[in-house]
Amino acid sequence: MDNVLYLVAFLLDLIFKDLEIWPHPVRFIGKFLDKLEVVFRNQDKIPLRIAGIFAVIFSCTLVGFIVFSLISLPVLGIFFTIYFAYAGLSLGGLIDKGREVLNLCKENNIDMAREKLSFLVSRETSKMDEREILKSLAETLSENINDGFFAPFFYLLLGGPVLLWIYKTISTMDSMWGYKNKKWRELGWAGAKMDDILGYIPARLSFCSIFLFYFIKTRDFKFYEKLKLAIADAKKMESPNSGWPMAACGRIFDCEMGGKFIYFGKIKTKPKIGGKRDWKITDIEKLLDFLLWCGVFSCALLLSLKAIL
Repeated sequence: MDNVLYLVAFLLDLIFKDLEIWPHPVRFIGKFLDKLEVVFRNQDKIPLRIAGIFAVIFSCTLVGFIVFSLISLPVLGIFFTIYFAYAGLSLGGLIDKGREVLNLCKENNIDMAREKLSFLVSRETSKMDEREILKSLAETLSENINDGFFAPFFYLLLGGPVLLWIYKTISTMDSMWGYKNKKWRELGWAGAKMDDILGYIPARLSFCSIFLFYFIKTRDFKFYEKLKLAIADAKKMESPNSGWPMAACGRIFDCEMGGKFIYFGKIKTKPKIGGKRDWKITDIEKLLDFLLWCGVFSCALLLSLKAIL
């Protein structure tokens, strides 16, 4: 029964994506974290790192309890199960937002492409040219195929909507507080560490799924060379997880990831991974289609494995 509900949720994500007119649970989590931040910063008795640990425990417990209570309701629990599963996935939304930026580049509307891209990345986009926009778009699509789909879907299958939304709470905390600067280094430490831990298996799962789908799609028996290079690339990245899907896509499409970008007014240089070519509009079109169908393939595969096991 659960597999059927999760399949329905996956299809709803592809069809309706992230409905702007409907209040998304992540927004409520974000507002709650904003209030917690104010409380912690206005006191001086508890060190911020300890406060961050408390925030992780309290937030996950509260969100988990709310989700569990709603999905346990008679009859209505089925609808809440579908809703929380649907709201926790964002494959459709990721592909849709990626196409928006790509279409603006096709129209040579670079200013608007920069603006739309700024909602997807934390790096500064205001001075990017088309080459930098396309590279940044490829990176965020590749990284977020894990954060927006593989990781949530993995935890959905492992522990239902409750575990999915515990993961989403940690992920939201990391995206809001997980910066390694003076303001967030202490308060965001616990959330960032937990995000690394929870993302470890899904990141490598996404890597394997991407290469498995690539092999099935192309029948390229030389994929092993790309695989070895991608593994080496992933280990170069500062993050223990984000480099895996990025490295996979960079090697499969033979295009470059990484390099110099501006974050919060400072230049940051990331290791260059992937191929040597710059990303072109046609490459991004292929990447979007590839990631969409890779997601569909992975959903079918994981649901089948869950049903068997």
